[in-house]
Amino acid sequence: MSNLKESGYKVLAIVEDIGLLIIALSTVIAIGFEVIQMFEAMKVTLADLLLLFIYLEVLTMIGIYLKTGQLPVRVPLYIAIVAIARYVILDMKNLDTLRMLGLAGAVLLISISILAIRYGHNKFPYNDKKDS
Repeated sequence: MSNLKESGYKVLAIVEDIGLLIIALSTVIAIGFEVIQMFEAMKVTLADLLLLFIYLEVLTMIGIYLKTGQLPVRVPLYIAIVAIARYVILDMKNLDTLRMLGLAGAVLLISISILAIRYGHNKFPYNDKKDS
């Protein structure tokens, strides 16, 4: 039975690596399309820069996962904040007060979550040894 478990784990690890490779390649392709679009428009906007930043954060997240085997929870939260900022910038003229307050509240909640996670990691660090 342990051979079956090991084989299953290896298959899942391979599928996981293939999925990460697909995400990484797709992100690089998306960066290329965005850069081409900026060249064609002969203009770089803040929304373009924020989108590129989101792409780089996705690549960073993949790199950290491949290097450590762990996915830091904070990175997707950072990506969410940048995505909300990009949304506000792109749709600012169409946002009513209530929606703007909701988006600001979302950023505030995500920021508090990041602070809580950082505090928890510093105050209560993980032990590498498993309890038996």
